[in-house]
This record gives sequence, structure tokens and C-alpha cells, in this order.
Amino acid sequence: MRDAYHQELDAISDGLVDMARLVGSAMGRATTALLDGDLKLAESVIAGDEQVDDLQRDLENRAIELLARQQPVATDLRIVVTSLRMSADLERSGDLAQHVAKLARLRFPDLTVPRDLHRTILEMGQLSQRLMAQAAEVIITKDLDDALQLERDDDRMDELHRLLFHHLLDDRWNHGVETAVDVTLIGRYYERFADHAVAVAKRVVFLVTGEHPDDVTATI
Repeated sequence: MRDAYHQELDAISDGLVDMARLVGSAMGRATTALLDGDLKLAESVIAGDEQVDDLQRDLENRAIELLARQQPVATDLRIVVTSLRMSADLERSGDLAQHVAKLARLRFPDLTVPRDLHRTILEMGQLSQRLMAQAAEVIITKDLDDALQLERDDDRMDELHRLLFHHLLDDRWNHGVETAVDVTLIGRYYERFADHAVAVAKRVVFLVTGEHPDDVTATI
């Protein structure tokens, strides 16, 4: 009976890893669709978000059933409750990838992002994917150093987000208001996606230690 209980806990963790990998891949493909004007790829990202939603519902059902049947305490309770919160972060990340893909679809056959911003947007997309891959690895390993490092790695996303605004506010901007709005939204989507990856890592820190990540940082 106890082995089955821990298998259920492991299944919840595995579901989170699957979600993280799916949304990371989705953001990578959404970025390609955005920069290349690939309508077919954008549509696949938009449709694929349903799989992320299905995984979240399955994970929530597993967690609620486990709470009802096993009434976990201490660390096991933290695992279940924290997993529910992480699944919400990951589901929202999938929505953000879908938003990027929808912008690519909206402007097709035109490109949403001006050529002079392609390098910045590409780096934001690649960084988003990398941060989410790190988050997935942290869920697996429960490594505190890696979890705390992820927040520091997110600083680069903040720099890129500010760089976008420098472009938008530059007197030489000549791409119009509509494109400026699109770029503002895109930057926000990537920045929020990275924040969700950081949030997942922080929740792992709490799961392992029972302490707020800022307090753990001070002791490492």
C-alpha cells in the first residue's frame, strides 16, 4: 500500500516534468513560427495547448484524490500542494506560448517582428526554452543550487525585455503603432514565461526545505 502511495506521488512529479517539457517546446516552436511567418507551425502550437490543459487536469485530479484518500502530512503534503501550484504556473506558460503563436497567425502572411528585432526576439525565445528546461530538471533532481541559479539566469530575460523598450522608444522607430503594440505584447509574453519557470524552481525550493526561497538563498 505504501509503495502504491509513493508511486502516485512520483506520477504527479512526472506529470509536472511532462508539462514543463511540453510548454518549453511549444515556446520554441512559437518563436520559430513568429520569426519565420510559419502559419502551419503556429497552428500546431495553438492546437497543442489542449494537451497541456489535459495534463494539468489529470494532475489536479490525481492530487485531489490523493489528498482525499491518503491525507498526507509534512513533506508529502508539501509535495501535493506545491505540485498543484506548479501545474498552474506551467499551464499559464503554455497559454503564453499559444499567445505568441496566435500573434504569428494574426499577422500572416506578414512577419510580426521587424527584421532589426529578430535577434533580440530569437534570444528571448531560446532563453525561455532553456529556463523551462532547467525548471524541468529541477523538478526531477530537487537540486537547490540549480533551483536558485535559475532566478539569476532570468536576469538576462529582464535585460532583453528592457532592450525591446529602448527600441520602441527610439526616435528612429519607423515600424508603426500596430507593430509597436505587437512587440510590446511579445516581450511581455516571454518575460512572463520566464517568470513562471522561476516560480516553478522556487516552489521546488519550498517543497524540499519548507522555507521561503529568499531565506534559503541567505544560508547557501
